[in-house]
Amino acid sequence: MDAIVLGALRDAETLVRGGAAGVIVENLGDAPFSADQVESHVTAMLAVVARKLVEAVGDQLCVGVNALRNDALAALGAAAASGASFVRINVHTGVMATDQGLIQGQARQTLLYRKQLGLPISIAADVLVKHATPVGKVDPVQVAQDTFHRGGAEVLIYTGTGTGKPVDASALRALRAACPEIPFWIGSGLRDSNVDELAGLCDGAIVGSFLH
Repeated sequence: MDAIVLGALRDAETLVRGGAAGVIVENLGDAPFSADQVESHVTAMLAVVARKLVEAVGDQLCVGVNALRNDALAALGAAAASGASFVRINVHTGVMATDQGLIQGQARQTLLYRKQLGLPISIAADVLVKHATPVGKVDPVQVAQDTFHRGGAEVLIYTGTGTGKPVDASALRALRAACPEIPFWIGSGLRDSNVDELAGLCDGAIVGSFLH
């Protein structure tokens, strides 16, 4: 655990020096993931690491939590315990076929739990998340609008097909044109070679693989 915390602190300090706006704590090393509920120690460890980051760099970076593969309640609990400001939820609404099987969004349960906690923790939710396929034919614009307006997410994340894979710029451009009121983050594949093309299509970007 000491090594995990030290690595996270080093990453965060590097991000501060590089001018990043935030950092996300997630259990990426747990792959292969469970489809929904993580073990209790995972929630606790996410909270410990996030708290250390809030204490060290919270005045310079916003700190988020993502409990993979899709445990929104664990992420919210860890965020509440640590003082993190947002959570990422991979499947907030709808149903996706993934390498963990079918994952169904639990937006109602998630929003009720956030209300119960009584804390201003924002939700960044994926639209047609990477490493997954929607069940049935879907309209990405409708999915985005439902996730934002009916699912109550504050930010939407649009990814490529897998970790490090670039987004479809034309599809993201169409989403932005159809949903100008919705903040979008790019969730994968942003790098020095495409940042000029993609920066104008998003309000932010999650960059993990390329920086590492």
